Amino acid sequence: MHQELRENGRHISRKRVERLMKRQGMQARCRKRFRACSKPEIDSKVAENLLDRQFNPSEPNRYWCGDITYVRTCEGWRYLAVWMDLYSRRIVGWILGSSMEAKLVTEALNRALGLRKINPDQLLIHTDQGSQYTGGKYQELLKAKKISCSMSGKGNCWDNAAMESFFSTYKLENDLDDNSKILLNTWELQRETAYWIEGYYNRERRHSSINYLSPFSTKNGLVKTV
Repeated sequence: MHQELRENGRHISRKRVERLMKRQGMQARCRKRFRACSKPEIDSKVAENLLDRQFNPSEPNRYWCGDITYVRTCEGWRYLAVWMDLYSRRIVGWILGSSMEAKLVTEALNRALGLRKINPDQLLIHTDQGSQYTGGKYQELLKAKKISCSMSGKGNCWDNAAMESFFSTYKLENDLDDNSKILLNTWELQRETAYWIEGYYNRERRHSSINYLSPFSTKNGLVKTV
């Protein structure tokens, strides 16, 4: 709220915004933590944590991170796989599916690779140790594209904090963490997710981690449009 007011030419302090919001009975909504719980397959390959919580690279296409979350619909559970460029926090690839198979993450990754021109020698992709990422299909894709692989420590959500934050925001702002809401069907979920990611999150939503810019913003010489 404070950043939006300042951007629109209102010179007002953060404390005053807090007082005015309190007077009007307005408060921020708290985010819940959601995770898609999957475990590595037996004899699967777990990579070293090469990212090491370096969430602010100096240029695009250096560090990407990915994860999966789940959404309850009136037609059953649906799963969202996402890839984010940590430089701008832009979502560069995503897909909704009816299962958590490895195909979900590889299709989303292929979409991201189709959008971006990457230098394989420079790109590092980070995920958790879910079976979709430690299994053969995903590992073979990375090997074919000559992309380096990084994984979080076992059960350590902080090692992939950017994706944790994204999914919390996605569910909160789309009311998907409220069990009392009328459940969407698959088509409605696809439509709302596409609008929110492509129309709002990537283009308009401000991110504190990139100086309250949006992934498509340019300000003070800091370009985040990639």
